[in-house]
Amino acid sequence: MQFEFPQNISSDFGGYDTLVDLSNKISDIYFEDIPLDFSKTKWFDANLTAVLGAILSGSQDMLNDIKIKGVSEKIKVLLSRNHFLSHFGGLKIPDYYDTTIKYRKFKITEGKLFEDYLDSELLSKEAMPDMSVLLRKKINKSILEIFQNAVIHGHCNNIFSCGQYFRTKKRLDFTIVDLGKTIKTNVTEYVKNDLSGEDAIKWAVAEGNTTKCGQIPGGLGLSLICEFLRKNSGKIQIVSANGYWEQKSDNESSNVFSSSFPGTIVNLEFNIADQGHYCLSSEIDGDNIF
Repeated sequence: MQFEFPQNISSDFGGYDTLVDLSNKISDIYFEDIPLDFSKTKWFDANLTAVLGAILSGSQDMLNDIKIKGVSEKIKVLLSRNHFLSHFGGLKIPDYYDTTIKYRKFKITEGKLFEDYLDSELLSKEAMPDMSVLLRKKINKSILEIFQNAVIHGHCNNIFSCGQYFRTKKRLDFTIVDLGKTIKTNVTEYVKNDLSGEDAIKWAVAEGNTTKCGQIPGGLGLSLICEFLRKNSGKIQIVSANGYWEQKSDNESSNVFSSSFPGTIVNLEFNIADQGHYCLSSEIDGDNIF
């Protein structure tokens, strides 16, 4: 089989739908060559290589040979700068513009490496909104909890991540993906009620809800980061099973895919046009109190 990508693959419902569709079309293929044709593609949000990489890594585990072809020179350079193509027969090239957050595949035992990666690749970016050292540490911990949540709830083997600084669009996107138990499965088992993928995500992001047992508190680890992105006029998107949920500023929306994604995608979009300074309310210094 050959999968043809559309003209634009962006961090929106349509872009995720394309990748969910790919996941389903190759999920049952073993010992085959799988050509991926990018000849029609003019734009690809580089942070979404976290999703594509997770899908293709799963396919490689089933001993398939991935053949990426027809990639335009512009996209090839972009995906070489963030080191994605080097995992599929391509090259690594230097990122002189410092706009990429490198594509990485982490084992579930590499939480400390992921924490260091957040500091060096994401939170230290000059383009990130201005914030206090303490708030930066809190946001690092909040994103790290998404990683830990994938390990605890997802029972997966790896976590994939990548990001991109879009200068002209004034946004910085960072995407985390796992191929473990979906939010729908976890929430349905916990509440003992068969929720849709869409409603399961809504339940999981509601403040105070959690499917964790024992002494470890917390839900998806999104409370602080959601609040920050709301104040920053940024965005957070979650895909799991057939559900899609998005918070943009103070507005929430959701949707349903025709197919189901076998894991969870979390995309954090920071508004880098924001000129405010952020700190925790306990610090009581700075123009904006977070």
